[in-house]
Amino acid sequence: MTSGGNAEASETATHLNYQSNEDALIKPLDPLLPDPAKPVSPVDPTDPNGPATGTGGSLSLDFASSFQFGQQAISTKDKTYYAQAQEYVTAAGLKTSGPNYVQVTDIRGTGSGWRLAVKQTAQFQSATGKVLKGAELSFQQGEMVSNLSADLAPTAVSSFTLPLNSEVDVITAQAEKGMGTWLYRFGNDEATGVKGISLRVPGKTVKYAQRYQTALTWTLKDVP
Repeated sequence: MTSGGNAEASETATHLNYQSNEDALIKPLDPLLPDPAKPVSPVDPTDPNGPATGTGGSLSLDFASSFQFGQQAISTKDKTYYAQAQEYVTAAGLKTSGPNYVQVTDIRGTGSGWRLAVKQTAQFQSATGKVLKGAELSFQQGEMVSNLSADLAPTAVSSFTLPLNSEVDVITAQAEKGMGTWLYRFGNDEATGVKGISLRVPGKTVKYAQRYQTALTWTLKDVP
């Protein structure tokens, strides 16, 4: 003879809590097919030691391409030169090329939005102080790409010309936009990417057989 007791079920609660990762350092992703599980190793055309490390943190500027316009013949005509494509080594170890790009990650978990601006700090100049007067940098075919839904994409300026020493807002992520990792690329493949960034030099500008360079400052702001 068996006697049975009453089984009493008690409620159990299961929880999952997320918190922002202040120490996160997100690696650059493939500008053709960004996959966080398959980061790439970009080649910096101006620095043999490779590109600068990203800012890190839960709102971070992970990577920005450096632009190389190559060796050009001196000309008295107006000329437009195009930046070389971004070279990089894929997660599979293959060397390939794609459009130049800037990468931003927002893993704060707040959905509060952000903004990215860029500024050309000075005119193109040689090591001996020769200035490439009237030279203008322009960006075309700008678009946002991610492995996330397009509904979350921030708003980007598709084309712009940089004024000297004047900041230009190029990406705006309103509230509930721009979360995760997003790439701002100039062109959607290698063929279009080689036309994504241009440098116009007036013919009347005096040129010397020297290397000219300038610097761009990308500023990531935690305000939409």
